[in-house]
Amino acid sequence: MATVTPASGPPAASPMESGASGWGPLLAEVGSSGRRLRREEVESLRAYGALAAAEGRGLAELIDERLAESGRVWADRPVDGASMVALRAAVAALAAGYGRAYREQLQQEEAERREFVADLLSSRSDLGRLAEHAERFGLNLACAHVVAVADGDGYSLEDPLVRGVERQLLGRFGEQELLLAVKHGRLVCIVPGGSGETAAVRAFAELTEGRRVAVGCPHSGPGGVVRSYEEARTALEQADRLQLPGRLLRAADLLVLPVLLRDRDALTELVHGVLDPLRETRGGPQPLLETLAAYAESRYVTAEAARRLGLSVRALSYRVARIVRLTGLDPDDALQRYTLETAVFGARLLGWPDDPPAEG
Repeated sequence: MATVTPASGPPAASPMESGASGWGPLLAEVGSSGRRLRREEVESLRAYGALAAAEGRGLAELIDERLAESGRVWADRPVDGASMVALRAAVAALAAGYGRAYREQLQQEEAERREFVADLLSSRSDLGRLAEHAERFGLNLACAHVVAVADGDGYSLEDPLVRGVERQLLGRFGEQELLLAVKHGRLVCIVPGGSGETAAVRAFAELTEGRRVAVGCPHSGPGGVVRSYEEARTALEQADRLQLPGRLLRAADLLVLPVLLRDRDALTELVHGVLDPLRETRGGPQPLLETLAAYAESRYVTAEAARRLGLSVRALSYRVARIVRLTGLDPDDALQRYTLETAVFGARLLGWPDDPPAEG
């Protein structure tokens, strides 16, 4: 619809003059002359709409201003066609300027939010600056937070899956100030600690389409979020290496692993000392290693371990007897059982039996 005439006549009003107080005289002049709004007048209205968006005013408020002032002008004169065309052009210009500025503002806020979350999950960030900016994004870093990380890669905040997860989480837990982010292609959810923490983490795990999710421990302060994130990320990597069952893991349940790895030389010595004799078997050590793992996971119930491995109870008992003969350790003895379990965990952490045999 052509509603703009070429630039001519009086100079255009500034954005501030295009407010309600400036609209009345302009509408009256348009009604008297029968002309349409000039290009510069339309641009001034667009600029006024953009300014109002930047100030946080609502579009409905701007349109209501225009309608109220138009009503005052038309109270003493009939409503003519030129005035109606001008009003429609004015409302369209206000909406266009407001919408463009609002979209740009949202894009800027989204970029700043992503930058903030990236800094929040980085161990090299300025903690003082994070604390200053946190309140703007709805985070009270003085309170404890936990971080949940979904396994996998290739996530992007633009993916429909991620957008859907974000919408559903904010719809259910928006009052808890959750933050969703992507770090190294993994989907990350930052959750305030407290009564709603467990429900929010479970919902996040359910919405990630069957991927494994690890949860860090709760920590307070500006560095608490990155600490919880690192715990969750490490727990994911360890769970994959150890082939642990379960889709939802907590870093607190795996705290023994850093203890084992702290003295890697001692762990290596334990693994080779206990398990290297299994290399002597004809089929290689892997079947016996799997037997030990299944036996431990079934709490040393022979029938359950046999079921997990697809063996008969007799075949499982034969394997256990071979393990006892080769290692000299009996999984039915409490202390020796602990040694074997620790050795099996260590084997997974160190990549045994693919690593070379111990020298000796």
